[in-house]
Amino acid sequence: MDVQALYQEKLMTIEEAVGYVKNDSNVILGMSVAMPPGLITGLSRRIESGDLDKIYLYYMHGSQTLQNTLLKEALQEVVCPRPMFMSAFDRHAIPQDHQGWMQFVPATFHQVGRLLTEHIDPECFMVTVSPMDQHGYFSLGTNADYGATVIRKAKRIIVEVNHHMPRTFGECSVHISEIDHIVEHDKPLMSASPAMPSDVDLAIARQISEMIKDGDTLQMGVGGVPNAVLGELTQHQDLGLHTELFSPAMVDLIKSGVINGHRKSVMPYKHVFTLAIGDEAMYRFMDNNPAIVGYPAAWVNHPNVIRKNRNMISVNAALEVDLTGQINAEQINGHPFSGTGGQLDFVRGAYASENGRSVIALHSTAKNQSVSKIVPRIQGGVVTDPRMDTHFIVTEFGAVNMKGLSISQRAKALIELAHPKFRDELRFEAQKLGNI
Repeated sequence: MDVQALYQEKLMTIEEAVGYVKNDSNVILGMSVAMPPGLITGLSRRIESGDLDKIYLYYMHGSQTLQNTLLKEALQEVVCPRPMFMSAFDRHAIPQDHQGWMQFVPATFHQVGRLLTEHIDPECFMVTVSPMDQHGYFSLGTNADYGATVIRKAKRIIVEVNHHMPRTFGECSVHISEIDHIVEHDKPLMSASPAMPSDVDLAIARQISEMIKDGDTLQMGVGGVPNAVLGELTQHQDLGLHTELFSPAMVDLIKSGVINGHRKSVMPYKHVFTLAIGDEAMYRFMDNNPAIVGYPAAWVNHPNVIRKNRNMISVNAALEVDLTGQINAEQINGHPFSGTGGQLDFVRGAYASENGRSVIALHSTAKNQSVSKIVPRIQGGVVTDPRMDTHFIVTEFGAVNMKGLSISQRAKALIELAHPKFRDELRFEAQKLGNI
């Protein structure tokens, strides 16, 4: 097979490629960094020309380009977004009087690839990839997640080649024979650098860092606290990574040898991830780095895989915790804020690990201390982590192990984790509910 000749045969303009999208079809977009800006913009132009009546978009974690094109209010009659995890870009695209337009699809991350290939008809998959190598392989780079599953099962595969996308290993390689259409579009990748941790972030992070022992394998979620925790681990030794998200704060720990994977049970010496969001320096570090391996979320996030890592510790964030230990990490006032993601996958997988620990971290308050995030009952409308799965909960006021505690013990312990200004009110509500 002459892969260069095949490449030229499949190469086309963006306008030609999006012309293959069928009316009334399910279009799956690569996630986050892998969301192809050229193809998205081209598809938007085609819709604005009146050439399509209806398409259904499936994806996780949108992008600025998506917000500015396919999620424009003017296209609501044609574009039906069905995200499985929402970002700020998705939330900002929803007009206040059209909350029902964004049709959120609940899904735990390790099941997303299966849902997209077995429970909907994956007519077209569009994704950003690295340039092809001499053997005819592209790389999914930052995003194995559901992409590594969908790209082998969707009916039509359109890739957007971008020289900025790093080449990564694991299950990220895709041969040109598996691709239908190729476009070329170089654009800097989505960038997200961690903000400086607040005093509250640091207070929580210091407690969690004391729970992490030399030789532990880590999963760190999204947000200020997980980043702050990584910043507190510079004196640890022989840590491993089996994580949903690969982030910039992990790079320095790998470079210094703190994270080396020597004691990992599953894939020792390899830094396992399923998606990466960071800055240009992180993407350069990932490029052609044989120690960094991406695998589908169906494997990385499966609790039965996670549990095989001895001394597994997961750290994730929450929007609110009720007095029985139920966790809401995805809705505010009944409206989707993010999504289930992989939190429950790791809460269950980490606790099932030998000597495993699962940590949910949150600030005790929000909105300038006007709202308590420890609440009598979940206000957001959904439970991300059932109370029987919750292990450690940490705020700036302390940490509690929920396992083995009665409802009364839980309520009393969680009230002590709340901000002092809300504790009397929480005790009163707990008594009304019969929790204490």
